[in-house]
Amino acid sequence: MSRLQTEWRRLYLPDTTVCPHTGGQTAPLVDEHARVRAMVLELARPADWEALSAVWRGVQLDLALPAPGIAVSGLDGYQLWFSLAEAVPAAQAFAFLEALRARYLPEVAANRVTLLPTVDACAPSKIPHASHVPAQQVNAEHWSAFVAPDLAPVFADTPWLDFPPSEHGQADLLSQLDCITTAAFQHAQSLLQPAPQAATTPGTPGAQASNGAPLPPALDPKGFLLRVMNDEAAPLALRIEAAKALLPFSEDGAKA
Repeated sequence: MSRLQTEWRRLYLPDTTVCPHTGGQTAPLVDEHARVRAMVLELARPADWEALSAVWRGVQLDLALPAPGIAVSGLDGYQLWFSLAEAVPAAQAFAFLEALRARYLPEVAANRVTLLPTVDACAPSKIPHASHVPAQQVNAEHWSAFVAPDLAPVFADTPWLDFPPSEHGQADLLSQLDCITTAAFQHAQSLLQPAPQAATTPGTPGAQASNGAPLPPALDPKGFLLRVMNDEAAPLALRIEAAKALLPFSEDGAKA
């Protein structure tokens, strides 16, 4: 197994015990239990590093996550490759990417953003994932490749390489990336949860942000905790903590 295949396996394969003879970069990114370690967010048509760099910076500054890998797709876009230390269900990975899209790319047309793995409720057994990088594109003399952050803007008009990238150089780029630990992933998920909303008092105008958009009024502590505990989209650890915090309310009710 080459050094590039070793780095690819370390970061992105759900089964890190894949046999060397299978080739690290030919093994699937989704395991037999529909779990993944690789999460890919792509912005294309056109490739726009200025917009996608907001995600790249934001996950580091706002969510305290390690920098994802940056790749040019070989076609018409940029990709961010996130690596998880532990495999998670594909649906959970997709939900995380969707939360990133909503937070950092809210004004970008949905058809320009691709989230992989993709989960289709109509075809739960089929979970499309990203093509491996680097790779030559079909019917084109273009290659996908990982690129350094300072070189990413250079590929805005041509998000590809005209020649096969150096395996040594690709391995070097991947060797600088770290996996997202389980604790860090859970923390980031909790930070990306949408603010809880409650109805305003009839006849009373809701609070507004500086741009005039309505702000959700605050829930009372018990109501907030109940909302978190019952939110199936919230991380399990967060729901458990909410349930623990609700215990005093239950005891007060019993005494009454």
